[in-house]
Amino acid sequence: MIYIVTPVFNRKGFTEAYLEALSRQSVKEFKVIIIDDGSTDGTAKMIEQDFPDVILIKKEGDLWWAEATNIGVRYAIAQGAKYIMTLNDDTLPEPDYIEKMIYWSARYPDVLLGALALDQKTEDIIYGGQKRDWKKGKFIEILDSIPIERQHGLHEVDLFPGRGLMIPTHVFNKIGFYDSKNFPQTVADLDFTYRALKDGFKIFCNYDAKIKIYPDESSSSRLRSERSLANYYKHLFSIRGGGNLKWFMICAYKNCPPKYLPTFLLMGIARRMVGYWLHR
Repeated sequence: MIYIVTPVFNRKGFTEAYLEALSRQSVKEFKVIIIDDGSTDGTAKMIEQDFPDVILIKKEGDLWWAEATNIGVRYAIAQGAKYIMTLNDDTLPEPDYIEKMIYWSARYPDVLLGALALDQKTEDIIYGGQKRDWKKGKFIEILDSIPIERQHGLHEVDLFPGRGLMIPTHVFNKIGFYDSKNFPQTVADLDFTYRALKDGFKIFCNYDAKIKIYPDESSSSRLRSERSLANYYKHLFSIRGGGNLKWFMICAYKNCPPKYLPTFLLMGIARRMVGYWLHR
């Protein structure tokens, strides 16, 4: 059985649309766990009334993404989950999304599978997985090297965000949970896949399984789109900042090969500090 784990907080509209998309899946062999971290906008009541089959875990509002996800993962494992899927409430899974994930996981049961991400408005591909180049201090978008006729099936990657990632339960049993102490919000998902890869688990992006996302709705995107010195500071240092320097450096020290660490740190810090003003 697949258990889908999703933390939510005060995004009732997104959460409702997300759960409706899951209710339209072509297969039903999954359960949904929502960890409501202290929402005050009626999210919990909406779930209880309109989605009674959803497992709702209510918390007090101080967990953030990583620990809220850990709570859901622990619950799923206790229920005997074979696979854990981490999926955000600001996504719209295509009707055959879980069917396509099951198809490939049956053929490769020990790998981590991510999903192809499309822009909700344009349906253009936004994210198809990355390779890392520790030596040059950068990440390579694999979509750029895949011809259109080959943009299907599985493509191997080095890391993957928690947005639509299916993980065999025994991966958690071997490498542990998300590092919520060092990475309460962002980076925890990437750190997790780094650790999984180092422990011998392969990671793929499943180009047959698609989710639609709202690229401008994340906290980090809003900080970049509404540029100011105040938002620049938040981008680099706040818990919602996509360029959080502290978390980047901790993740680099944990995962980067020592011989490449100085270059990786310098390039990464420069990209976060300068890139804020250059790229949206």
